Amino acid sequence: MSLRLYNTLTRSVEPFAPASPSGPTMYVCGPTVYNYVHIGNARGPVVFGVLAALLRRRFGSLRYARNITDVDDKINAAAKELGTPISTITDKYTAAYREDMAALGVDGAFAPDMEPAATDHIPQIVAMCERLIADGHAYAAEGHVLFSVASYGDYGKLSRRDPEDMLAGARVDVAPYKRDPGDFVLWKPSTDDLPGWDSPWGRGRPGWHIECSAMAEAHLGDTIDIHAGGIDLQFPHHENEIAQSECAHGGQPFARWWLHNGMLNFGGAKMSKSLGNIEKVHDLVRAHPPEALRYALLSAHYRQPLEWSDALVDQGVRTLDRLYGTLRDLADVDAPAVIPASIEAALDDDLNTPIALAEIARIAGEARKAAGDDRKQLKSELLGAGLVLGLLQQDPAAWFNRGASNDDDARIQSLVDERNTAKQSRDFARADAIRQQLADEGILLEDTPAGVRWKRA
Repeated sequence: MSLRLYNTLTRSVEPFAPASPSGPTMYVCGPTVYNYVHIGNARGPVVFGVLAALLRRRFGSLRYARNITDVDDKINAAAKELGTPISTITDKYTAAYREDMAALGVDGAFAPDMEPAATDHIPQIVAMCERLIADGHAYAAEGHVLFSVASYGDYGKLSRRDPEDMLAGARVDVAPYKRDPGDFVLWKPSTDDLPGWDSPWGRGRPGWHIECSAMAEAHLGDTIDIHAGGIDLQFPHHENEIAQSECAHGGQPFARWWLHNGMLNFGGAKMSKSLGNIEKVHDLVRAHPPEALRYALLSAHYRQPLEWSDALVDQGVRTLDRLYGTLRDLADVDAPAVIPASIEAALDDDLNTPIALAEIARIAGEARKAAGDDRKQLKSELLGAGLVLGLLQQDPAAWFNRGASNDDDARIQSLVDERNTAKQSRDFARADAIRQQLADEGILLEDTPAGVRWKRA
């Protein structure tokens, strides 16, 4: 079976082939680095990392870019509050993001080849704005550059939204310098207290949408094979990318395939910083085995929503306990990793990771009952199946001894348990004393429907 992927642009599953025989190109929208990312932000990098590894196996090479948005109003606000340059904020959280993604196994064959940052591409952004103005697709007004939505007849083709409806919905608080309510910002002026760069329109900074278009062009060319990101980016971000990129490139397609992962829900609502219902990866990888988090993110089909919970993570831990237990029982068998055809077939079917995980469970079940040469074959298949998903690559002893070297976590959890017992015994003085002790150590306690949880501040 050849690789087939669901294309949001056509609303259909299509056989995939790169435009160039030299190999495919892929761009994935990355983080805005003003804080630690939440686990919902990690779903795309994990899933599309599996796709990246598959494309590398299938086509021999891949050019994969995942950007860093390091200039943004949220970053500006954080830097202003701390009285520091934006680079102080962005350097810290870019490093934290890379650390968190590596902990989740988004490295090696699953990692991007390049991580372009917006602030390194200001000349390319300015040049794209100039081309759009010259071709009548953008205009300058009061230090701003705006894209003229009316100049692009296909606006709305990705999200299937009617342009007239979009314009009607944009008529609240329309900036006076806009020709039409739906026109969006490519460049905006910066006051002295904000970061900015010189441009033909005065000192300013780029809009969010133009950053990705310019970075994709700079590293992958005018037309890319795959553009991926969360479904929440489909409109307006990806719609605007298409409009400005295709107008800047004389009508050439911007991306041949559009892939969108579904949202993570938490507590019955989409996980979102604005709602406050988030679980930071930085905390989760310290409280749980990171491989179990990765397993949880792969447990549902990437296009479907996924309800995040402690129970989901615990299920991942228990499943990996069984799988690593099988490998431990096969420790006497010397077997190289061999990718089973059934696993490749599952991934060829629009990255069907739930089917791939079910196949892993089946192989492990057979391996536990096998004898003789079958043990070697099944161990090879189990290791190979795990390899393509970024699972089961640890020594089983390392998996089962994962908490042995983390005495401090065990001590903290012991204090949390003692506090719970004290509360149940109505010894509130002792419970308060433990909470204060933990607070003094920078440990925050959170009361949740699933019980008390702790995290480092």
